[in-house]
Amino acid sequence: MFLGEYNYKIDEKKRLAIPVRFRKLLGKKAVITRGLDNCLFLYPLDEWQKLAEKLSKLPLSQADARGFVRLMLAGAMEVDFDRLGRILIPDYLKNYAFLKKKVVIAGLYNRAEIWDESKWQEYQKKTEAGVGDMAERLKELGI
Repeated sequence: MFLGEYNYKIDEKKRLAIPVRFRKLLGKKAVITRGLDNCLFLYPLDEWQKLAEKLSKLPLSQADARGFVRLMLAGAMEVDFDRLGRILIPDYLKNYAFLKKKVVIAGLYNRAEIWDESKWQEYQKKTEAGVGDMAERLKELGI
């Protein structure tokens, strides 16, 4: 299970070290793709396969479904870890997530999210300010 927040830096060759705990869960290869809220999602291959299956079943006739599938699948790339546990982040994903040098890698159960550090701080501040209202709305889901 992916849990916790980790601060890392992207090096000059666009490589990002992934926390050791996460590497153990990811295995030798993983899938990185555009995420929501301008972050990147990093999935183990088996979790990616489950998500891709669900996405492939969305109705082709609905514009929102087509757009979401394109965002997730066309933006995806398989990544390998080098001997130091780093992955190479392609420019199009780096640009999508506004990644600069400092990043936060956050664990979210079945995936990791990669955020620009300043974007993560903004998101956290906004989310923490509204957590009471959010919890109130989620009670309908049994949370």
